[in-house]
Amino acid sequence: MTASPAPTSRPRLKTAPAQPIKLYRTPISGHSHRVELMLSLLDLPFECVDIDLAAKGHKTPDFLAMNAFGQVPVIQDGDVTLADSNAILVYLTGRYAVDANTWLPSEPLAAAGVQRWLSVAAGQLAFGPAAARVVQLFKRPDNPEAVARSHALFAVMEQQLAQSAFLAGSTPTLADIANYSYVARAPEGNVSLVPYPALRAWLARVEALPGFVPMVKTPVGLAA
Repeated sequence: MTASPAPTSRPRLKTAPAQPIKLYRTPISGHSHRVELMLSLLDLPFECVDIDLAAKGHKTPDFLAMNAFGQVPVIQDGDVTLADSNAILVYLTGRYAVDANTWLPSEPLAAAGVQRWLSVAAGQLAFGPAAARVVQLFKRPDNPEAVARSHALFAVMEQQLAQSAFLAGSTPTLADIANYSYVARAPEGNVSLVPYPALRAWLARVEALPGFVPMVKTPVGLAA
């Protein structure tokens, strides 16, 4: 178990948890990282509990009692146990963020804009760059379709980010947090970011946010 650095202040919080939030994660998982990133951006106290996927730690009775799908991440926040990375982002924002309406707007059109990119994170991102990276991490058979889907997605993101600083507008939202991790590590899946200058500039803007924490790097694919 590893603990986050003790926060010095909580200007981003409307309330604070009674005890550190437990994040059950796998460090190489982008789904886990997006939750860790949000916890850090909000300056929330949290502890990371690493789950060994190779040892089937996600299939133990105790873990399945927290998430019947046997997937990381899961958080425990007092009496609340919650799975699914995007659901966790929504929960953390609504419960703790002073500027919750910035991260997840309530105005219908703006809310729909964020939701669109949350759907992308669960769809095109997962079956594109995330899937391509899995091939390299675990030495699975090549998946050229995942690489092709990645470039198709990045072309759309490039077009969007040529018009706005962040995916859903001029300020960062959950759309950016949900999509950052697997885009940043796309080269590990043999997906080059070189053709996408606006996308790379967006990554840099996310990385400049106060409280940003990077996702672990693995020396595979183009990053080898």
